[in-house]
Amino acid sequence: MDNKKNQGAESTIIKSNDKDWLDFEKPLAELSNQIVELQALQKAKGIDYSPEIRQLRNNLVKLTTKVYDHLSAWETVQVARHPKRPLLQDYIDIIVQDFRELHGDRCFGDDRAIVTGLGRIGREKVLIVGHNKGRTIEDKIACHFGCAHPEGYRKALLKMKLAEKFQLPIICLIDTPGAYPGIGAEERGQAQAIATNLMEMSLLRTPIICVVIGEGGSGGALGIGVGDRMAIMQNAYYSVISPEGCAAILWKSGEQAAQAAEALKLTAKHLMKFNVADRIIPEPLGGAHRSHHDAAHNLEMYLAKTLRDLRHYKIDNLLKNRYRKLRRIGQFSNNSSKKTTSAKTRIVSLGSNLSEFAPQTPVRKKPVAH
Repeated sequence: MDNKKNQGAESTIIKSNDKDWLDFEKPLAELSNQIVELQALQKAKGIDYSPEIRQLRNNLVKLTTKVYDHLSAWETVQVARHPKRPLLQDYIDIIVQDFRELHGDRCFGDDRAIVTGLGRIGREKVLIVGHNKGRTIEDKIACHFGCAHPEGYRKALLKMKLAEKFQLPIICLIDTPGAYPGIGAEERGQAQAIATNLMEMSLLRTPIICVVIGEGGSGGALGIGVGDRMAIMQNAYYSVISPEGCAAILWKSGEQAAQAAEALKLTAKHLMKFNVADRIIPEPLGGAHRSHHDAAHNLEMYLAKTLRDLRHYKIDNLLKNRYRKLRRIGQFSNNSSKKTTSAKTRIVSLGSNLSEFAPQTPVRKKPVAH
C-alpha cells in the first residue's frame, strides 16, 4: 500500500514543470531535474541508468516527505494558494455524479463566486455549495477570485433551504480568501448576508458537512462554514484574516505575512488542537496539486463515511450536537489559578453565565458638605 502511494507520488512529482515548484521546494526541484536529465540521457545513448534513477526517486520521495512533514504556517499558505491546486470544479468533476447547477438568489443576481447544485456522491444525493475561484484569467475575473457578494450567500442559503425541504445532506466546500470587500457588496448588505447564513445554517434540519479545500479566509469562509462536521485538507488553512491583512494591521506592512501566519495558528494541526476542525483529510505526497485524483479520492472517502455516520442521528439530536459543537469553539480555562478565575476568562469561556457581568446601575452618593 505504501509502495503504491510512493510510486504515485514519484510520478506526479517528476512530471511537474519548474513553474510548479514553490520557493521552499528548490531542493526537490533539483532532484527532479536530475531524474529528468538522466532519463533523457538513457534514451539518447541507450545506456541503462535504471539503478541510478531508482535511487534518485527514492531520495526524492524521502526528501519530499521530510519537507512536507515540517511545513511552516506561511509555507502551508503558499501550498493552499498553488495555482495548480484542485478547485471546486475539479472536485465536482471527479467525485460528484449527475451534477446539476442551480443559479440565482431571486433577489439581485447570480454570483459566480459561489456554485450550488444537486448531485450524487456514492449512493447519497446531496446539495453541493462551494466557492469558485476560476482557473483561467477570464474565469477568475468573472468570479472575483472566489470572493463572494451578498447575492452569493443568499443564493447559498436559498438552495440550502431547498435541500432541507427534501431532506438532502449539504456539502460545503470552502476555498476563498474572504468575502468581496467592494462598495457595491457593502451597499447590498454583505455583513448581514453572512450573519444570516450563520444563524440559519445552525438551525437547518438536515446534515451539513463543511470542508476547507484551500483557503479559508475570514467571514467569506464562515458564510458557508457552519455545520455538523468541519474538516480541512492537510495543506489548507482557515483563519479569521489573511496573513497579509493581519500584517498590514499589526506591522503596517504586508512583508511580515510569514510572522503573522505563525501567530494566527491557521494550519490544520492548529485547528485540530483548538477543536475548530474535526478531521484532517490527507493529501498526496507533495500537495494536492501533484495529483488531483488522489486528493479527490481522499475527500470522497471522508464525505461518504461521514454521510453514513450522520444518517444514524435523529434530526433533533443532530441539531443539539451542532449547537454544542459551536459553543465549544474558543472555550478555554485558566489552569494557572484553580481557585480564582478572572472575569475576562469567564466571559470568553462560552459555557459561562454572562448575566453576572451585566452593567450595574451606579449608586448616586449624597453631596458632602464642606
